[in-house]
Amino acid sequence: MAIAKAERLMNLALCLMNTRRPVSKRELRASIEAYHEVASDDAFNRMFERDKDDLRELGLLIDTVENLEGEFGYLARRDRNRLPDIALDPEEAAALALAAKVWQQARLAEAASGALQKLRAAGVPYEDTHSALEPRIPTPEPAFEALMLATRERRAVAFDYRKANAVRPEPRLVEPWALECWRGHWYMAGHDRDRGAVRVFRLSRISGRVKARGRFTAEVPAHVDVRAAVERWAGEGATATATIRLRRDSGYPLRARAVVLTPVDAEWDELEVPYGHGLEAWLAEFGPDVVVLAPEELRSEVLDRLRAVAKG
Repeated sequence: MAIAKAERLMNLALCLMNTRRPVSKRELRASIEAYHEVASDDAFNRMFERDKDDLRELGLLIDTVENLEGEFGYLARRDRNRLPDIALDPEEAAALALAAKVWQQARLAEAASGALQKLRAAGVPYEDTHSALEPRIPTPEPAFEALMLATRERRAVAFDYRKANAVRPEPRLVEPWALECWRGHWYMAGHDRDRGAVRVFRLSRISGRVKARGRFTAEVPAHVDVRAAVERWAGEGATATATIRLRRDSGYPLRARAVVLTPVDAEWDELEVPYGHGLEAWLAEFGPDVVVLAPEELRSEVLDRLRAVAKG
């Protein structure tokens, strides 16, 4: 079905770009073979409007013109849909070639290779030379590819997600905006429909299949900074601090984040660490090696998480 739709969109784009006058829906229906199979006028009208919106989302500029009889025609002028010439110096071309080597997935590797071949055909000074640098960004999470496609196609997705303090996953319905790798883990930021707010999800906590659930309903921000959102939810850059006791020779990530570290006795150290959303989940992971002294609400949240895990 995806291949058939892509072929239909391509044929529609070609029809709109290879005409000197606006073409009506009636003429397009007669010219494009895929539209011949649509039984009713209503079904065709819905399909055509969806196809036209999809082409516009892909960047095609389509003009709508009304003739003297009140019939609308459509035209994609070539001069408005022509990309400027690509001009890259050798250093920029080398940077693109290096970036193309990052992805390990076959689907992404094929797309990157095709893009570089098109640049070479356009006269960009790209040479496929071997370098001492072989960058790799691993994407072991099974949900990565489905979320990448949903992000690109602006489609909502449904999946089961297990929070850090939860024993079992719960269903989520999200409009994915962007993916980013941070500190060795992949995260997705998007609009959570059920909660009506922006949420960040760690891909390794997604279980089962990621299922498509229609198009976006919320407005997508012009810029989505996933890393900033993850840092905010993980307590990075927090202005407040929490006071904890940490067992000696343990919790080295906490020690690296501490703003103050004071030895207490032969078994414990006292630390002040940045306090923000998500800190309680992180502290709970250290179990009996961490004791929260202040603030009281953080202490209660950590205890609640530990009790939930103990109950199973």
